[in-house]
Amino acid sequence: MKKILLILLIAFGSSAPVFSQVLPLSPSNNPANSKLLKPETSEMNWFMIKDSVKVQIGKLQTQIEKKKNQIFIITTVEMKQSSTKWIDSTIVETQNFKPIYHSSYNQQRDMVLKFGKKITGYYLDKQTKNKTLISEEVHKSFFDSNFYPQLIRLLPLEDNYSTTISIFDYNPTAKIGVITATIRNTKEVTIDFNGQKKSVWKVETTDDISNNSTLNTYYIEVSTRKVLKQEIDFGGRKMLMELTE
Repeated sequence: MKKILLILLIAFGSSAPVFSQVLPLSPSNNPANSKLLKPETSEMNWFMIKDSVKVQIGKLQTQIEKKKNQIFIITTVEMKQSSTKWIDSTIVETQNFKPIYHSSYNQQRDMVLKFGKKITGYYLDKQTKNKTLISEEVHKSFFDSNFYPQLIRLLPLEDNYSTTISIFDYNPTAKIGVITATIRNTKEVTIDFNGQKKSVWKVETTDDISNNSTLNTYYIEVSTRKVLKQEIDFGGRKMLMELTE
């Protein structure tokens, strides 16, 4: 169970040698179309793939509320083997997605980050009962690591599109600070989704949170920019998240 939760952190939750952008994407270098992000509530079923068989292990719901100056994103994860929900809340600026606030509560740890001239907050490890006060100075422009999966579907996607994204992540067991997420490859393909043919952008990404060892593949509908499904490949294993409609 602990390993599964860690993988979700990595997923939401490999570098390519050549990128379409000279500078990493950030709020100060942001080609995303904010109009593509609309107020919505969506739900995805979460599966572990075992011998080509899908075994449901949980589900997650994402709520997006868009106001004049701020965007609120709340993700709730429910695992079949746990009575405790995982709740992540993210607030970013509407204009350029500059991070404002992030909190994450689950059975392993609680974390709160407030973004300003300094990044402040706390990290509570519920296993050790150790609470760490956070005060980080960063002199770069970056996105919240919890927001960049939303950012991907707003980018000017096209065949062979690749780029890097500056993100901030706080994880005492991995890395702390401004790190990089990478879109390695983008391709328009057709998939069968709930018995219908859908044109999607297939976008492969990795990030420094997992030392680029976890491959996340997003299937983003071309017409709506909804994420229809997400595949997560790690250590020879595979997970799948599928949108329920």
